[in-house]
Amino acid sequence: MKKLCLLLLAVATFAAHSQVAYERIVGAADEPQNWLTYSGRYAGWRHSTLRQIDAGNVSRLSMQWTFQVADLGQFETTSLVVDGILYGTGQNDRAFALDARTGRTVWRYQRHLPDKVQPCCGAVNRGFAILGDRLFMATLDAHVIALDTKTGNLLWDVTAADYRQAYTFTVAPLAVKNAVIVGVSGGEFGVRGFIDAYDATTGRRLWRFDTVPGPGEPGHETWAGDTWKFGGAPAWITGSYDPELNLLYWPTGNPSPSNYGGDRKGDNLYSNSMLALDPDTGKLKWYYQFTPHDLYDYDATQIPVLVDAVWHGHPRKLLVQANRNGFLYVLDRVDGTFLSAKPFGNVTWATAIDAAGRPVLNTGLKGSADGTRVCPGAAGLTNWYSPSYDPVTQLLYVATSNECDVFTSSPQPYRAGHDFLGSIYVPDPERRPSGALKAIDVLSGEEKWSFPYFTNPNGGALSTAGGVVFAGDSDGNFIALDASTGHDLWHIQLGAAIYSTAVTYALDGRQYVVIPAGSGLFAFAVPQQ
Repeated sequence: MKKLCLLLLAVATFAAHSQVAYERIVGAADEPQNWLTYSGRYAGWRHSTLRQIDAGNVSRLSMQWTFQVADLGQFETTSLVVDGILYGTGQNDRAFALDARTGRTVWRYQRHLPDKVQPCCGAVNRGFAILGDRLFMATLDAHVIALDTKTGNLLWDVTAADYRQAYTFTVAPLAVKNAVIVGVSGGEFGVRGFIDAYDATTGRRLWRFDTVPGPGEPGHETWAGDTWKFGGAPAWITGSYDPELNLLYWPTGNPSPSNYGGDRKGDNLYSNSMLALDPDTGKLKWYYQFTPHDLYDYDATQIPVLVDAVWHGHPRKLLVQANRNGFLYVLDRVDGTFLSAKPFGNVTWATAIDAAGRPVLNTGLKGSADGTRVCPGAAGLTNWYSPSYDPVTQLLYVATSNECDVFTSSPQPYRAGHDFLGSIYVPDPERRPSGALKAIDVLSGEEKWSFPYFTNPNGGALSTAGGVVFAGDSDGNFIALDASTGHDLWHIQLGAAIYSTAVTYALDGRQYVVIPAGSGLFAFAVPQQ
């Protein structure tokens, strides 16, 4: 009887502590033992103040447990960890809850998907949002759902768009106040992009912001004819949020067709942009477009990083983004003022970004029947995988690719539910693609160090107060680097490509680091004495 009472007490305690109020997410930096939102905190840093694992002992890391998600394809989840329970999503909209100490399964969920779902780039899901005792998931068949944290049972299910028209979700939602915010995928199929907010309690849609403005809306004039109807501008990576300013920052992707602009003349707002939205109403407060009239698939769907710093002698609230187009941007996040942009790798499509924040196009790039070589290629100098910002080193850690592509563009008619690219592009045949993890000073744009990868990366970076940066490459190597120097401190081969980014948490005074690779989730810690 005594053991039963203790068990019931433990269950009750778990249930009470697993309530994740909005205020806990605002203060996530004060709970380093947990990982409460996609980037670890609203500011998009993917940095932990845990320091038990440090540069002196990281070489002793050993595997503590593994979990198999039981599906194939790219495993792109960012796990959430709340009071000893780890919540994650898998390929084809699988989901699970685990004991974060042992990896033991608490529950599993499997979405039953229709046959004609058309994700662009793999049947992936990047993770949950959590609020109260509910988990929120955006699905490949363009639904938004809520699951019970304790059981995995479905609580509500709403349809956001028609999956038969190639609308789909791969994004990890963001929970702000009592809203669940998601952005749609499908830019390769000519969808009309949007960002939605749903009531966390009922699933009722609170607002929608169309990322391609319709007739009578500001920005509609940047689209020729009816091209706005299938203009793309998806919003498929999780944004950041400033509670003090009450501004939501959400990046958008390419216009459609992604690589042919002959029919969609104009800047094509709000593709390839950073949007600052009021999270209560969805109203646009400001925008900045990184790549007007994109011809090279330069989605701006990279995490916005919010930093408070002294800029040219004055305190300023900054937004920093390492963009797929090859430039590191600094904006004033209060009003969107452009402050600087510097290349962080090989860039040929533009020679500079001018004082007004517009690209100076390389007039030497001429189309030909054999195609045009452009750097970076369509995959970008970086991509969706998360950067990390360390407030001690003041460095942004960014996974980069040096691939250039040869583009051959041509007109393409739009057909609903079919791919809509307007181009064939292939890697430059004279140079083998490779990559690097780079450490960049966020204010000067200066590269401090670079750790080479043999192939293009698909995984991001996690920094910690222990002076360690964790990263993963496409060859299956999970790596720990010195945050100040980039020196290789430890690595392990996991046997499959890494398509995500690590998270870290602590339980019973012990720090863990967890990374997805292949179809497995791997947990590491320093052995106990």
